[in-house]
Amino acid sequence: MLRFLGDRARRARRLCRVFPAADVTRVGEREVPAATAGLSQRDIEAIWDAVVATYQTGLYPALALCLRVGGHIVVDRSIGHERGNAPEEPGPAPADLATPDTLFSLFSASKVVTAMLVHALDDEGLLHLDDAVVEYVPEFGQHGKQRITLRHVLTHTAGLPIVPAEQVDLDLLANPPEIQRLLCEAKPRSIAGRRLAYHALTGGYILQLVIERVTGKCLREILDERVRNPLKMQSFGYGVEPRQVGRVAQHAITGPRANGPHGALLRRSLGVSHDEAVRASNDPRYLTAIIPSGNIVATAEETGRFFECLLRHGTYDGVQVFDRRTVHRATAEQTYLELDTVLLLPIRYGMGFMLGGKHSLLFGADTEHAFGHLGFTNVVCWADPARDASVAFMNTGKPFLTLRLLKWANVMKTIARRLPKRDPPSSYRARPPM
Repeated sequence: MLRFLGDRARRARRLCRVFPAADVTRVGEREVPAATAGLSQRDIEAIWDAVVATYQTGLYPALALCLRVGGHIVVDRSIGHERGNAPEEPGPAPADLATPDTLFSLFSASKVVTAMLVHALDDEGLLHLDDAVVEYVPEFGQHGKQRITLRHVLTHTAGLPIVPAEQVDLDLLANPPEIQRLLCEAKPRSIAGRRLAYHALTGGYILQLVIERVTGKCLREILDERVRNPLKMQSFGYGVEPRQVGRVAQHAITGPRANGPHGALLRRSLGVSHDEAVRASNDPRYLTAIIPSGNIVATAEETGRFFECLLRHGTYDGVQVFDRRTVHRATAEQTYLELDTVLLLPIRYGMGFMLGGKHSLLFGADTEHAFGHLGFTNVVCWADPARDASVAFMNTGKPFLTLRLLKWANVMKTIARRLPKRDPPSSYRARPPM
């Protein structure tokens, strides 16, 4: 009886069942001894203990962490279940354990990938960051949008952050011409360049339009040519093929309901409620579509590999994927702790990246050189030149605001504290926006 009441209370709080960590942890074969990267085993244990404590909050059915230091994978682990352990699912322990090769959605962390494709095309002279979007998509210039530049889109200052609720439809994802029409007919909420407002979905679609116009190729094809194939990745794409939908870890609605002002802002930004967004993320229409701002699917290791490439100035395993100056321009600061009027937080942005800071919650304290991105709601990926580290911290729990998230934030805090800070290369030192 007590067990039944406890299970009922857990479901009411929308928490997952928590299993002994040793039973649900898997360590990848790619992981090397801590000493290889100049760390102690105690450092690694402290970092993984923080991940275990996050799992034990009951907010996450599965988590995965891939941490590279000095180019060495010192953590490549998962904990929890790929599916079957959402709060509303009772019964015996699920059979599908997550592994380091489990596929996760990056959600908004996908923005950095699309942004880097734009930067690469700029480097080749196929487009220019300070050109207006109408130079490539003339029909976009309706309702006074003629002065919106690619730089405005990349820095969330284009004035088009809101997705009208009546336009949000999963079936729309299979109709790119209709998405294009809606973008071109959209009315800006503010003058381009005047207000910082996080573009959760719109910015990526605008960039996709431009990329496909100047290359004459599908965005997936461009990603394969420029990133996935050179980095020898198996997944890492916008969504997955229909036959692979079952391989993507299932997302769960967890924690308190998203009510109040922040819940309303989330609805305005995404066009749907928090719970509706989570449910949509498990839908095959979402998982097989191209959503340039929100559905790169990959393993934690492949995600970390992408950021390791950026950390190495665009080169990985002897292959140059991006020009050195291209990476530095993309990660240079464009806004200095300006209040984001959608997220209601002061955030430092590069062109497609969120940047760390002295007191950053995203990447840990004293991470002013770090660059990366947050994904709905607690996926976080970044590179930190000062620590010679790249990190991909993936999960399937989608809580909103709760004190239990302090355990999640402690993972980044522990990584920053445990990794020795080194002098970053001169090219990564503080520099004015380019």
